[in-house]
Amino acid sequence: MNILQINSSARHDASHSTRLANRLVQRLHDADPDATLTVRDLNSVPHPVLDEAALTALFTAADRRTPEQAARVALDDALIAEIQAADVVVVGVPMYNFGVPAPLKNWIDAISRAGVTFRYTEKGPEGLLGGKERFQPGVVAGLLDTVRDTMPADAPKLHLSRFFYLRGALRLDLRDKSGAITDFETALTTWPVPENPALSPLRDLYREAGDAAALAALEDRVHHRNR
Repeated sequence: MNILQINSSARHDASHSTRLANRLVQRLHDADPDATLTVRDLNSVPHPVLDEAALTALFTAADRRTPEQAARVALDDALIAEIQAADVVVVGVPMYNFGVPAPLKNWIDAISRAGVTFRYTEKGPEGLLGGKERFQPGVVAGLLDTVRDTMPADAPKLHLSRFFYLRGALRLDLRDKSGAITDFETALTTWPVPENPALSPLRDLYREAGDAAALAALEDRVHHRNR
């Protein structure tokens, strides 16, 4: 059995997610002493971002790439080869500002290659890395439980909405009600669904301020969204 462990926390061995990943890998190794282990720490050896130069290199035929382009694609090829060779993939994932760490996003971009690790079909994308067990030990803030059931296409909006909701909650704790209203409004505008946690405190703030017009407009938006 080949085990691939991906660590993505900036805190390295001090990270709870890394410790969980280490513990899981140890149990897997105890069950199969002959198992091989490859550990990739994405902060110790950062992978480059998917920028214009990288995209140009990927979309250039292999026999027409410059030496620099070939070298850039080779970096992604190495990560793809690792996951293709793995029977089990363990990923340590902390939660930073309501998203995965940037180094992990770079890794995901690197291993996501059409025709190699996935393909497009009439029913949507289909993975080509079947037959692997995947484990994702992670640490997630309890605040995230307040927002659920969003479609994948809404992920960027949801991410920004959570950020502004948290800012609003912090400003409310600091008795900055005007700033809290601005942030809660932004959160609700970014992700305008009734499940948005910014809706309840925003209602309370409008009621407390006696702003009937703003409250009516808010309720109208929610009602319109539910129709």
